[in-house]
Amino acid sequence: MAVGLYVGRFQPFHMGHLKAIEHILKRMDELIIAVGSAQYSHTSRDPFTAGERIAMIRLALDEAKFDRSKYMIIPIPDVGVHAIWVSHLLSYVPKFDVCFTNEPLTSRLFKEAGLRVEAIPFFNRGVYSAREIRRRILKGEDWRALLPPSVANFMESIGGVQRIRDISKSDEIV
Repeated sequence: MAVGLYVGRFQPFHMGHLKAIEHILKRMDELIIAVGSAQYSHTSRDPFTAGERIAMIRLALDEAKFDRSKYMIIPIPDVGVHAIWVSHLLSYVPKFDVCFTNEPLTSRLFKEAGLRVEAIPFFNRGVYSAREIRRRILKGEDWRALLPPSVANFMESIGGVQRIRDISKSDEIV
């Protein structure tokens, strides 16, 4: 049985992430979804908690009719030292055969650890980007179209849109 690993921060989980998971699960029997930087939240780069991100992923995958027995979601806190990050991650996840990533540092670290890495096709990367979604929220532009509807609804239900706006403010004089 072939098992894949997909690491992301998912801040928030968007249509590009969903397309990547669809691509991976066409190739693998099971997928481990690692929610990275799990200890961070309430910052402009990482506005959501690990629990909120896990809920977003589950909602999106349920909405897309994925079989829950084909994937697991595991939060992974950062260690802040790149040289030991892969061994740290390996202590949290079950054995896998291949890591799927397009992130250059992640790819490099897995390859240096002797693990197999495969790239994922980009799915409209200029638009499907968590950074772009957060930017649109701050600018009052349409952001909902970039997310599975269940994720957009969840973000609103937890006050996530207002959270992104609030934590992006500053009381500093510029």
